[in-house]
Amino acid sequence: MCSIMGYCGPARREDFLRGFERTVSRGPDDSRIVDAGEGLLGFHRLSIMGLTPEGMQPFERDGSYVVCNGELYGFRAMRDDLIRRGYSFRSDSDCEILLPLYFEYGTDLFRMLDAEFACIFYDGRTGEFLAARDPIGIRPLYYGTDAAGTTVFASEPKNLVGLVGTILPFPPGCYWKGGEFVRYADPSAVREVRYDTEEAILKNIREKLTEGVRKRLVSDAKVGFLLSGGLDSSLVCAIAARESKEPIRTFSIGMDVDAIDLKYARIVADYIKSDHTEVIISKEDVLAALEPVVELLATYDITTIRASIGMYLVCKAIHETTDIRVILTGEISDELFGYKYTDFAPSPEAFQKEAEKRIREIHMYDVLRADRCISVNSLEARVPFGDLDFVDYVMAIDPARKMNTTGKGKYLLRKAFEGDLLPESILWREKAAFSDAVGHSMVDDLKAYAESVYTDAEFEEKRMRYAFARPFTKESLLYRELFEKHYPGQAAMVADFWMPNREWEGCDVNDPSARVLSNYGDSGK
Repeated sequence: MCSIMGYCGPARREDFLRGFERTVSRGPDDSRIVDAGEGLLGFHRLSIMGLTPEGMQPFERDGSYVVCNGELYGFRAMRDDLIRRGYSFRSDSDCEILLPLYFEYGTDLFRMLDAEFACIFYDGRTGEFLAARDPIGIRPLYYGTDAAGTTVFASEPKNLVGLVGTILPFPPGCYWKGGEFVRYADPSAVREVRYDTEEAILKNIREKLTEGVRKRLVSDAKVGFLLSGGLDSSLVCAIAARESKEPIRTFSIGMDVDAIDLKYARIVADYIKSDHTEVIISKEDVLAALEPVVELLATYDITTIRASIGMYLVCKAIHETTDIRVILTGEISDELFGYKYTDFAPSPEAFQKEAEKRIREIHMYDVLRADRCISVNSLEARVPFGDLDFVDYVMAIDPARKMNTTGKGKYLLRKAFEGDLLPESILWREKAAFSDAVGHSMVDDLKAYAESVYTDAEFEEKRMRYAFARPFTKESLLYRELFEKHYPGQAAMVADFWMPNREWEGCDVNDPSARVLSNYGDSGK
């Protein structure tokens, strides 16, 4: 992962530096700041593609600049076309093609990209700034305005604290130009429902996810994989193992007393013959990581924080003990194919509406978790289930086919990969949420700690201080107070708590864990 920052008008370099230096861990290999008109552009580099010094950003052409935190898949074909148009290139970096693409196509370039990206341009021809973010929001970007009304963009909220007023996430699938946001793509919006046969659906799911994994294996730096033993990460790892000439490296994490997923991850690792590492953590590790995790996430959401602790600690171990730079993960499958709680969807229309909401908001939850936990450890996250072609197709499948009518969630995804890719026991295993699967004791320890911090009276008094996203348990109050310590008054960065849809029968619960749902069944075994 890299870190970018752009001050789109008169700026004091020392103020810019103070904010920019907070995310060096995203790009520890090199740093550079350039004057761009009256503003500044900054880049912290994590070398992934084009490892030579010539791949360092900001890239410049004819007085224009760009900084980009991104991976542009299939960029070589686009670069070859630009070479035929008369452009030359100094590096093998994918992001060097962005300025020529902008010169040729203007803002239409964003629709052309098969990519995960956040970028900021300075157009030297007009003196204007331009910024954009990928359609799902896999790469982070935030913005705010300073006291003089100048817009500032940065990879993380921590870059902007003290520089601007209200900090907000840059809306995915949009570009910003002339002070206005323009939507160029919306993967949550289905243009036409696909009523394909089941055979065609399974074939498309299998081929499109396989291609999504395949293109994310291309890297000039070493690649590793998070393997929980659940369906989603197991599929990513199994596909990658089949596509790779050498054994892949997989990593799992669990509590020292009751880890659920370690045994399943071990089964998968043995089956696909990966080079597998287990990271074991304790209650003390969990509680010690809590505040650092809240700070790096910039959220108070219960689900995100719970699930981030295990991910943060396993990525910390990868960073400290290996030379891996790229991590593939299994995020975004649940939003597309369903959670445990979406078994309670009252109709196909309600199921689809919920999926649309989750895809629109995922940049504030699971995608945010993957980015921060991985990037703070100087690694880059890649998310095959977030492949744009795959997302567009699955979102368009007739929602009646995605409903759980067989008693087994994610039926289409499981059925698409029947065969010898994974053991049947893994392919058809019930889902357990990652925060629970690390060990039920982890969530229980967090809840018990929160109970010890506040009396009932203190909880009632303190939670009423917050009108927006009011805490509703002692655990949620603890997280909110830690959030406010580092990001005072910035709660609007997150839409609300990630929770099951309380309007549905069976989902009116006060805890986001699937453990509290009546259909949890064998998920935690």
